[in-house]
Amino acid sequence: MKLCRYQAGHEPPRVGCLLDDVTVGDLTSAGVASLESVLERDDPLPWLKGVAERAQPARPLSQVRLLPPLEGQEVWAAGVTYLRSKTARMEESKHSASAYDLVYEAERPELFFKALPQKVVGPGEAIGVRRDSKWTVPEPELALVINSRGKVTGCTIGNDVSARDIEGANLLYLPQAKVYDRSCALGPCVVLGASEAAVRTWTIRLEIHRAGHLAFSGQTDVGRIKRRFDELAQFLFRSQTFPQGAVLLTGTGVVPPDDFTLEAGDTVRITVSGIGTLENPVVAV
Repeated sequence: MKLCRYQAGHEPPRVGCLLDDVTVGDLTSAGVASLESVLERDDPLPWLKGVAERAQPARPLSQVRLLPPLEGQEVWAAGVTYLRSKTARMEESKHSASAYDLVYEAERPELFFKALPQKVVGPGEAIGVRRDSKWTVPEPELALVINSRGKVTGCTIGNDVSARDIEGANLLYLPQAKVYDRSCALGPCVVLGASEAAVRTWTIRLEIHRAGHLAFSGQTDVGRIKRRFDELAQFLFRSQTFPQGAVLLTGTGVVPPDDFTLEAGDTVRITVSGIGTLENPVVAV
């Protein structure tokens, strides 16, 4: 089942379920006050299926605005989970190459803070390129939606926009490369009920469009993620509490070539089979 948050006109945000590719059903009127209230249930699907039958009114997606599918959750990210991302990190930073090699092989994953919920953009909203960066790329990722008890309850699409030149200059600059206005996008929905085995059969495709033309495209498989989903969640929740849960980006396996950088006016489209497509224009920030 695909859950979303949306807004129609000037109405308050509502919780919905995607009935098909073009229609959203209103779950708020059926008694669902928040996404969090669903994600915190031990087994939400049986209950939710009954609620979805009362999801009225049904509205065309063209008449609503999809919002980021999170409320109070912090967004974190795991790095160097694909072999390709390890290679890319080593290429961008000769001074720190061995560190990335060690992380890929280590028991403990790389985890870093990405965004507070109010700084996350949703489908159709602009992602940003730092004005002091000359080499910025999107990072298309599967995002795990985790409840307050550390259980992975669903997944969505994430874009961990990154200033690779800033990160490559010094490992200690990672927060500036990763955490800034409009550097994180999530959406369009949260998929519930898919097993990790099923999710690992999905593909992740990245397309970057510039001036009406396809400037870059690439694809990888979720199954190439080295670490188990519950392992990543368990490390995130070590010595930390997340009263409203968390969203964890799982790393990228699609990296544009070193001579490519995002530009204001580009459009980034990330498609994950089994979830849908997250599309965002690009602006300078």
